[in-house]
Amino acid sequence: MEPLPFLTDSYPGIGGRIKVVPEDFIVEEIPLYQPCGEGQHVYVGLEKRGLSTYQAISAIAQGVRVSSKDIGYAGLKDAHAVTRQMISIDGVDPGRVEALDLPGIKILWVSQHRNKLKMGHLAGNLFTIRVRDVGEDARSVAQVVLNELQRRGVPNYFGEQRFGSRENTHLLGRALLRGDADVFAREYLGHPQSGDNSEVYAAREAFDAGDYRAALARWPSSLSEERRMLAAMVRNRHDARQALRVLDKKLRRLFMSAYQSYLFNRLLAQRIRTLDRLEEGDVAFIHASGAAFLVRDPVAEQPRADRLEISPSGPLFGPKVLLAEGGPGQQERELLEEVGLSPAEFRLPGVRLKGARRPLRVPVTDVQIAWDDGAILSFCLPPGSYATEVLREVMKTESPSRARGHNAG
Repeated sequence: MEPLPFLTDSYPGIGGRIKVVPEDFIVEEIPLYQPCGEGQHVYVGLEKRGLSTYQAISAIAQGVRVSSKDIGYAGLKDAHAVTRQMISIDGVDPGRVEALDLPGIKILWVSQHRNKLKMGHLAGNLFTIRVRDVGEDARSVAQVVLNELQRRGVPNYFGEQRFGSRENTHLLGRALLRGDADVFAREYLGHPQSGDNSEVYAAREAFDAGDYRAALARWPSSLSEERRMLAAMVRNRHDARQALRVLDKKLRRLFMSAYQSYLFNRLLAQRIRTLDRLEEGDVAFIHASGAAFLVRDPVAEQPRADRLEISPSGPLFGPKVLLAEGGPGQQERELLEEVGLSPAEFRLPGVRLKGARRPLRVPVTDVQIAWDDGAILSFCLPPGSYATEVLREVMKTESPSRARGHNAG
């Protein structure tokens, strides 16, 4: 994947490593509301260490004997971190939750509320991140970069996590949208990479060689979705289109969403130098409400942008997305023409991405810098934004999440 330009490229980076241990990356959700104390949904404040949100939910569901579908959450959190977040559990005895004793999970408090917690019910996230192996000037360098980000906003790129460990989820989404099952199968089941373990590498090599039975024999059971599609290809005489039918709908949506994200990043990269300046025809995003409007008079609206009340936005393409006009609109339409898709084509049977506008930048607040065996950066971001994009600017490392220690949890 092509490198994305920095907003603060005129300043040096501090380099370093993150996530040497989970405690180097602490995330605390800032809730949108507090539970009222009554209702059928049990709200739980929890701290997890070395577990993804999905892993924690699965463990809790088994512990209180409910379906994972009965558990709500406001946001997904990294496994290689210590995270504090809130979940809701429908129709369970609060005492059973309080009595839970699960590895890597600490129950902080239990209350009740009338509705299920849903994705996005979140005011933001507070991050406290230690960057190790940096020079003595790291604090001063980081301060200059963070000052600039506070003034102009943080580029709202989708982080590398969006594109998977193989950095190809957007390619899978593109193949789905184009209806190219063979390309999807080669990307999903073939193309071994240096980061693959030896078992997976050999299985992908066998797939590329056309020996699908040998690939299936080698494929690890832990990669169940890939294995299921590969088994379907063996059953259906290598017919990728038939095999594609077994792909889980949630994965289809994930891959299509990754392609939306990739296209957004490309448009943001074009505007990186002026991401804080409104242009005629921009669709301005209102940070306080999430609403958007078409900019007719950029000079009149710019003071609001200077206060980070509103920002230029980019599209997450879909059938109902509002496209920009003028120069920004031309860039959006040229990109669609380049990839050979229209907004209406961002759909598959059973999966539809309506489309939305996403701000090109987001505010970073409550910034603090300390020193304790490295530079410790603390800051708040709105939901849906990536701390790694702040770290990219500060560290000047293209992939901050990969600049971590071998003993990361």
